[in-house]
Amino acid sequence: MSQLRLDPLTGRWVAINAERRQRPNEFAVRTLPVESDTGRPCPFCPGRAESEPPMLVRMGSDGEWSVRVVPNLYPAFEGREPMVVEHLGPIFTQADASGAHEVLVVHARHDASWADLTDEQCGFVMQAIAARTEAHSQLPELRYSQAIVNYGREAGASLVHPHGQLLGLPFVPGEILAEQAGFDRFSGACLLCTTIEAEEDAGQRVIYADEQVMVICPFWSGTPYEMMAIPVRHGAHLHTAADDDLAAVGRGVRNALASLRATLGDVAYNLVFHSAPYRAQGPFHWHAHIFPKVTTRAGFELGTGVLINVVPPELSAAQLAGALVPR
Repeated sequence: MSQLRLDPLTGRWVAINAERRQRPNEFAVRTLPVESDTGRPCPFCPGRAESEPPMLVRMGSDGEWSVRVVPNLYPAFEGREPMVVEHLGPIFTQADASGAHEVLVVHARHDASWADLTDEQCGFVMQAIAARTEAHSQLPELRYSQAIVNYGREAGASLVHPHGQLLGLPFVPGEILAEQAGFDRFSGACLLCTTIEAEEDAGQRVIYADEQVMVICPFWSGTPYEMMAIPVRHGAHLHTAADDDLAAVGRGVRNALASLRATLGDVAYNLVFHSAPYRAQGPFHWHAHIFPKVTTRAGFELGTGVLINVVPPELSAAQLAGALVPR
């Protein structure tokens, strides 16, 4: 029997239908090569600094870098001009894509991933994200920073070396506006603080939890093995969070991705961080989403915006929690 569940963050309905999981070859590991030319030197490996743009952030220990941030050589957003909208006709509206686009190299090792980070490295990566978001927030033409990690060709990665992207935008994206509206609708308490308390009581969808972070498969998961990492300490902005909270979320994400790999194998995924816009004053609680790319959105999902999840989050959480390796 299918169920409809409401995502309180976005106001969208999702359908949970476990029976469709009986279809053959439902989930598959990554099959597409990330790079067409595997013989070219990796621009992110140690020793390539002479051919790269200047480093914006460099963090590490014992004289070695563990994480660094450099400008993207092929930026989707570039320039310091304020966003000016032009109306070219009754339905034609455009603006220059000004902003910032940077690359976050999350590990010095070419064949590693976020799942392989040490506790210290988790802290470095999250501090780098916070530092660059803080720098973006000081630019009057920018309104929001989006941090992402695409792992695997199916998730949009173009290079094997573990990396993410930081984008400073001159507008607030629609997904963030939808989440802001969700926090506004949930009057009287914080939506994600309440989620932490409710999931702790329910005990069905928690993958990992400690005093600083909780990782869950949300009740309203729209895709199989979808996860959220939520800092226990309430805060609207990632870039103003305490270093220990940043590190805790980094560890929570690391544990979640390691469990995903142990459960399903080498699957592609998208990791995205959501924070309140720089100067927003309304309710918000920063967090991270993990979306494994194990199914494809078909015509119904694209036509309606209603996702069909063939693995109930309770089952996903039980499998992922069971695969959690103590660190």
